[in-house]
Amino acid sequence: MCGIAGIIHRNRSSDIGSEMTSMLQSLKHRGPDSTGFAIYGMPREDEFVLRFKVAEQEDAAKGYNIHQEIRDRRAEVDRRLAELGVEVVETVDATEYAYRYRIRHGGDMRKVVDYVEDVTSTEILSLGSRLELIKDLGDASTVSDQYALRGFNGTHAIGHTRMATESDVDIRSAHPYWAYPYNDIAVVHNGQLTNYWIMRRELERKDFRFMSSCDSELISVYLADKLQEGVDLEEAMVRSVDEFDGVFTYLVATSDKLGMAKDDMAAKPMVLYESDDLVAMASEEVAIRQVLPHEIDTHDPYDREVRVWQS
Repeated sequence: MCGIAGIIHRNRSSDIGSEMTSMLQSLKHRGPDSTGFAIYGMPREDEFVLRFKVAEQEDAAKGYNIHQEIRDRRAEVDRRLAELGVEVVETVDATEYAYRYRIRHGGDMRKVVDYVEDVTSTEILSLGSRLELIKDLGDASTVSDQYALRGFNGTHAIGHTRMATESDVDIRSAHPYWAYPYNDIAVVHNGQLTNYWIMRRELERKDFRFMSSCDSELISVYLADKLQEGVDLEEAMVRSVDEFDGVFTYLVATSDKLGMAKDDMAAKPMVLYESDDLVAMASEEVAIRQVLPHEIDTHDPYDREVRVWQS
């Protein structure tokens, strides 16, 4: 079932954290297991934002020993960043097990990611100049409050409320997905890709990494592969509609764009509102009305429709 939502402001910023929280909270009935946000803030010159976790939420509740292990893992991440010459400008403890670092580094970011993720149970959720990816168990208000997302200033965001069907209820299986080591790309998805394993093996042979067994992660990796080859985002999405088998509607965000794609049958719902200043979309119109409470005209995208908007 699941619920997805996206919003992009043209030529201005907004309290994108509060807006996406409200949109996703209205879709809680579509997926109560976990909630995820990919929000795009205002970049700082020569800086990146690193979001990572060293444990799952359920691990952190197991007692003293795991708390010490979590502290040790975080300390090892810090040691490895220093070893690689990464300057940590600011650290924020979002939770006991999830952190936000502002960093500077002029070297190979792939090497940084590989070395950090070699620490036990550590996963980098996102790395980018604008993207911050936050996901955890609970509804949108719970996750937003836990990670202090209300008041987050930015231009666009996508989000997801998840009902677990074929994978575990944990952070690793929650959306959105970032495709390492490509900066600032994130994807949320409603549906199922039936050729997931075939395409995953092809991308793994190109040395892409997968952190879950969720078919939605494939979309982000696929698009990152095409973007790295120099393919335009819209063209990459058009190709994906041809190459993915199954039923799906997905949203993708990059540093300055928001895109939407639907499959041949258009079976997974999507409602779209567009004006000169704002574009908002969601699995149900109720989510759009959280940010546009007045009377609005919306429409349902057609089958095989691909759209891209720029901030």
